[in-house]
Amino acid sequence: MLNFRNVCFTVLLTLFLCSPLWAADAVKMDLNAVYGSGSFHTQGASDFAKLAEKYSGGSVLITVHPGGALGFKGPELLKVVKDGQVPMSDILMGVVAGSEHVFGISSLPRLVMNYEDARKLYDMSRPLYDKAAAKWNQKLLYAAPWPPSGLVTQKEVKSIADIKGIKTRTYDKNGAEFLKALGGAPVSLPWGEVYSSLRTGMIDSVLTSAESANNGKFWEVLGFFKKINYAYPLNMVTVNLDYWNALSKEQQDALLRAAKETEENQWNNSSARNDESLGAIAENKIQVSEESPELAAEMNKAAKQIVDEFKKDAKEDVKKILETFMK
Repeated sequence: MLNFRNVCFTVLLTLFLCSPLWAADAVKMDLNAVYGSGSFHTQGASDFAKLAEKYSGGSVLITVHPGGALGFKGPELLKVVKDGQVPMSDILMGVVAGSEHVFGISSLPRLVMNYEDARKLYDMSRPLYDKAAAKWNQKLLYAAPWPPSGLVTQKEVKSIADIKGIKTRTYDKNGAEFLKALGGAPVSLPWGEVYSSLRTGMIDSVLTSAESANNGKFWEVLGFFKKINYAYPLNMVTVNLDYWNALSKEQQDALLRAAKETEENQWNNSSARNDESLGAIAENKIQVSEESPELAAEMNKAAKQIVDEFKKDAKEDVKKILETFMK
């Protein structure tokens, strides 16, 4: 009986020591997520948190806060993470391009027109993103693209004339300048205010992905989605370097492993979610259509203006990357 009790005790102790539950000194970090829990990128952040816990043996516990619940949502996010007001955040790169110019690359209009080129652009730009994040006391863990941005409107956009004067919510400066060049009236709004603004008529269109149009139930207020492949904008997840440096080498390796896996999954999932979302909004009576050659030509002309202007303030390493993709 004594031997049996000893064996049981040994087994229980082993299970206890191997379980995350014993780790009273586990590192706990909050991850700010701007979009709701159903969003593609918030789900990615949640997957990352689960993988980080798994690969760290429960010694790193990350809590994701969807919908901007921590009160941080926009251009201030680089500074918020830099100052440690929140240890980690999911950040739409284009939104913080005013603070760090290089983060505007992925949302430049019509620079890339498919996922293959979007990934190539990301791989070439990643060292610059890493350097920019470090400048802001952060480590970039992973980044992944939204599905391609299109125009969701009340009236169908068939030509450039249909864009003139429409009030369009855009997600960053590049989008605003692009719509201005086409004769539109861009409006800057937090994502949480977009649906109500469509309801009240403050705006009548949105530059966004089919994924966001689906999540936002835009079929209740809008009727058309024009596939213009405006951009494949990146969201990145960063961590404050003070928090990062406080982790052990094993914990850092676990987070890097989780980040790499999440990044690959998110790139693959983005394309799949785009196809699913296009189907879903079409089922809900939003008319999905391709751009005409004439509209494409006008958009390319406007896009070149924006990219050329972006290049003026860019360093040589950024210019070289852009020239690889400029047509």
